[in-house]
Amino acid sequence: MPVITFEYDDLKELGIDIEKEKLINTLPMMGSDIEDYDDKEIKVEFFPNRPDNLSVEGVARSLKGFLSQETGLPQYNVEPSGEKVYISKEVEKIRPYIAFAKIENVDFSGNKIKYIMDFQENLHWVIGRDRKKVAIGVHNADVVSGDYKYIATGKDENSFIPLEMDKELKPGEIFTEHETGKKYAHLLEDFDKYPLILDSENKVLSMPPIINGELTKLTEDTHTIIVDVTGTDKKAVEESLNILVSSFAEVGGQIKSMEMIYEDHSFITPDLTPQEKLVHVDLCNELIGGTSLTSEDVKILLEKARFDAEIISSNELKVKIPPFRCDILHEVDIVENVAIQYCINKIPSKLPEISTVAYEHDWFKGEKTIRELMVGLGFNEVMSLMLTSEESHYNKMLQEETEHVQVSKPISVEGTMIRTSLLNNLLEFLEDNKAEDLPQKIFEIGDVLYLDDSTQFNVRAGKKLAGAVCHSNANFTEMKSIVSNVLSNLGYTMEVSSSDNPSFIQGRVANIKGSSKNGNIKGFFGEVSPEVITNFDLEYPVIMFEIEFLRD
Repeated sequence: MPVITFEYDDLKELGIDIEKEKLINTLPMMGSDIEDYDDKEIKVEFFPNRPDNLSVEGVARSLKGFLSQETGLPQYNVEPSGEKVYISKEVEKIRPYIAFAKIENVDFSGNKIKYIMDFQENLHWVIGRDRKKVAIGVHNADVVSGDYKYIATGKDENSFIPLEMDKELKPGEIFTEHETGKKYAHLLEDFDKYPLILDSENKVLSMPPIINGELTKLTEDTHTIIVDVTGTDKKAVEESLNILVSSFAEVGGQIKSMEMIYEDHSFITPDLTPQEKLVHVDLCNELIGGTSLTSEDVKILLEKARFDAEIISSNELKVKIPPFRCDILHEVDIVENVAIQYCINKIPSKLPEISTVAYEHDWFKGEKTIRELMVGLGFNEVMSLMLTSEESHYNKMLQEETEHVQVSKPISVEGTMIRTSLLNNLLEFLEDNKAEDLPQKIFEIGDVLYLDDSTQFNVRAGKKLAGAVCHSNANFTEMKSIVSNVLSNLGYTMEVSSSDNPSFIQGRVANIKGSSKNGNIKGFFGEVSPEVITNFDLEYPVIMFEIEFLRD
């Protein structure tokens, strides 16, 4: 999960003078975890559903409410800047959504530039899916002038000096000559033109979502900034901007709005209008348990959570939700905030009034037999998380990325999606253990998840068995023998056919299907491609198989 680091003095500057021990005991009650601390600074881990707390300003705002130092909805004044951003029709096919804000009276002394850069990168992960969904740029406004343009440019047009370089590069050259450009090139690889933000004099501010220009680099002398947020999800773009500008406003920044002008419509950003929802007192007491809260009690607790609340009746309140709280999707989310402010430790614990008898689900009964069989064949079992990443699951495996279940607010680069295959997990295990003696024979039996519109929740679970063998003479024949042995012992027939699976050496990979009284299977096996082996930093041949057990 995202970890932020700040000094105790930073909280004092923001109006919170609290003893270290009390702070360490209080922060976990707000839904965080203390990673580490010393006499000067503290490292705090927040759940990804609270991106507004990924800056010291956001922490201070929440802490003031929890301590009853400041309560109610924070009020931020937004004034019009008079500046406009013109969005080209061409860029709508590449990265269609954009939001701007100007902020005056900014203080970047001390560690504050580092803090804002860390905040920006945390938002890239929690909301932006490593810039794919949202990318943020923060610029020195003193060196550019509005109005601004958001255009699509050719790879050989509009050269500029990218951040942390001293020479001009064409947009196409950034992907091969700049480290950040190489890292994020995959985000624009399907397009022949790239997004660019220009000022009124055609100076380049940034090439989203790849890199900012060196021209607008922040310094301690910067006092006015422009924040741009671009992306593929309009809601996520606007939420990210609201979170950023609200944090700056907490330390005296003056927010200035700007007009986004498309060919057929326009709108003003940021929009800090609070959303409204209803919450019911009886639901609060029911879900929290052991409480007898009144409408007045709930109102006070919501104000501590930095909401505004109006009592409509003895059982109903109208709640105004801050624009930086993108986690409030349902009434139960509001109840959760009531529970946190009530203090989790005060909620009485009790055993449920029902008893149950556990039994093994049919979905898992066959796993014991499979495990015994694989161990009998000399394999060692590994168990990995269902979470993985597109980089490991698709790119390293040379597979074309298909629609899959994504994590909306990933807590790390390694956990951005739910797996549909077990193979990359096995290769990662071999990579981590490549210093061990050969041969290495490992297997995993585990669940995968597919998107499926025909089901109630639009997803479908599957169960797979996968195995990998690594040694200097590993070959197709050896793996065919292993797979045949596995299937025959499980009572399945085996039919082999040709395959063009790109993760394997062509001509040394085969598809399989089979059936038994327990159902059907499908899968494949073969010799892993040398490029895949290199991608996982392995040094010896690897043979693998994967079988999926199909439900009727």
